[in-house]
Amino acid sequence: MRRDPVAGRWVIIASERARRPDDFGQEPMLTPRNLPCAFCAGNEAMTPQDIISVRGDGRWKARVVANKFPALMVEGGLEKRGEGMYDLMNGVGAHEVIIESPRHEVSITGLSEGEVRDVLWLYKQRLLDLRNDYRLVYGLVFKNVKDKAGASMEHTHSQLIATPIVPMQVESEIRRCTEYFEFRDRCLLCDMIMQEMASGARMVMDTPNFIAFEPFAARFPFETHLMPKRHMSHFEATDDAMLPELARCLRTSIAKIESALNHPPYNYLIHTSPLNSRPLDHYHWHFEIIPRITRVAGFEWGSGFYINTVPPEQAASFLRDIRV
Repeated sequence: MRRDPVAGRWVIIASERARRPDDFGQEPMLTPRNLPCAFCAGNEAMTPQDIISVRGDGRWKARVVANKFPALMVEGGLEKRGEGMYDLMNGVGAHEVIIESPRHEVSITGLSEGEVRDVLWLYKQRLLDLRNDYRLVYGLVFKNVKDKAGASMEHTHSQLIATPIVPMQVESEIRRCTEYFEFRDRCLLCDMIMQEMASGARMVMDTPNFIAFEPFAARFPFETHLMPKRHMSHFEATDDAMLPELARCLRTSIAKIESALNHPPYNYLIHTSPLNSRPLDHYHWHFEIIPRITRVAGFEWGSGFYINTVPPEQAASFLRDIRV
């Protein structure tokens, strides 16, 4: 059993049940529909108007639009209130879709590093802009790929939901990082980076400014985290000059996972600091890439434990050896 120092959760590494990458079956792509794809070039009328886009040669290369079926609505006030012992507020927030290419690509690895850089730049710009809305406290960027990971569209895209509260999982991470900083006067994630680099056993990629590695207490087989080596609490504070390198690290990490696991469904997300916070000495933004190749069942739901059948060191060794 291993404990995640950031989340505080325990994970069971069931090495006696260890599985090889080819033991995990391939997840089919979403069933093609006999309808035009709303995200392809030429079908812009099928989506809301651009909030922002990257353009070149007289056409768009990547664009952000409001989600046609939003989880939260941008209009109105929060109107926090109580109903007996229960708390309520209006479903106010922002829900946006980042369309990553005008071409009908089904994976971000089908994009060039320059195109992935444009996607990351759009993430940054939207988070910076949403900071101006006093109602919004947190912005979560995430990506769902294939049906098992929650995707409803095949065309490569990601989403951003901004909420009026800090999500409980992020709040817990920040609280534990704060406690670590108060005790040691150091960032927990900075210490983690140094230990992972010194060990090397769980490393997947190492570039001048970023690392990708399998977490010590990975919840899922081939779960991969990516973060900047230099302390940085807010993703949107990332210098534009660093985005090409980040794009290469992200794209390569996903390509390795796709090659190892025969193009599995996966999610990725960015955990960053709250929109309205100053730069934090104790928290460090990071990507989490989560292949969806095992099921969360009754034990996990009931206990909060996870069972990982592939030791992170084994997964890292396998991914390091893959050339993409």
